[in-house]
Amino acid sequence: MRVLLTGGAGFIGTHVLAALHADGHDVRVVDGLLPNVHRVPPPRPACDEFIHGDLRDPEVAAAALRDVDVVCHQAALVGRGKEILEAPEYAGCNDLATAVLLAAMARAGVRRLVHASSVVVYGENRYRCPRDGTVTPGPRSVADLDAGRFEPPCPRCGGTIELIPSDEDTAPDPRNVYGATKLAQEHLVSAWAREVGGIAVSLRYHNVYGPGMPLESAYSGVASTFRSAIEKGQAPRVFEDGGPRRDFVHVEDVAAANLAALHHDRRGMRVYNVATGEPRPIIDLAAALSAAAGTPAPVITGEYRLGDARHIVATPERIKRELGWSPRTDFETGVKAFAAQPMRG
Repeated sequence: MRVLLTGGAGFIGTHVLAALHADGHDVRVVDGLLPNVHRVPPPRPACDEFIHGDLRDPEVAAAALRDVDVVCHQAALVGRGKEILEAPEYAGCNDLATAVLLAAMARAGVRRLVHASSVVVYGENRYRCPRDGTVTPGPRSVADLDAGRFEPPCPRCGGTIELIPSDEDTAPDPRNVYGATKLAQEHLVSAWAREVGGIAVSLRYHNVYGPGMPLESAYSGVASTFRSAIEKGQAPRVFEDGGPRRDFVHVEDVAAANLAALHHDRRGMRVYNVATGEPRPIIDLAAALSAAAGTPAPVITGEYRLGDARHIVATPERIKRELGWSPRTDFETGVKAFAAQPMRG
């Protein structure tokens, strides 16, 4: 197939590009190489054709879609929870650009799309309360966080609650600007698929890590933050009490999920979690990286970010069942290699 890959110069995009080429596809990449996405200008991706342009420009989107069979939409401005002052830029890069792309696809007759979404659309996880059943806590209060009360209580009775993995039918509740823009992307994709009879897959990535992550990036997640610390021989600084649970999925497995999604043939939009199904406290990642690199052990700081959910855990059973995808890189093997693999500047 002739594939348009947006954001193909980015961390995940370059791995998706390599997977597409290995699978025999011709790939055209469009990337704006925006400085608020790339702290250091990335090298030009090794694709069949490269367009340096901003998808918010309808002419760029139209040119990128010529003779294309399917779009793999990775381009986005990624966030870390404190983006409200940059909300217009996030909405522009993520939502306006997606809207322009989808309108151009409708005009060009391109009817297949794989879209990179994010687990952050869920917000805080679901929980089970012994008294009140399934509940979803609201945002944690500053008073609780300042006091070190990091686990959310039952929003009804205030009691202790037990984590339940989210599935794709869990109601989204994003807690920051980035999450809100990713959910808006999903709504736009769904509307496009209904109106044109298109086939769309939205992949909700969990915490992606692996070679080529940017160092010192405010936007690349906790794996990049910890890896940047050990690159300097420093102890990773771990927020809260080290207990927030995340699902760390290797970037090559994420690329493989994109390949699997290309073969989805059901009209409308289908959403999938891209996760290992084996979530871990973030302290486990920091400790594993430090041990593999021989650098100082992590330090738990008690700091917090107000926009962060305590736990983000979801099940990958749907993508395993429907697309035949399963992660191949286990946590121990992947993190040990990641501790020594090259990063971007």
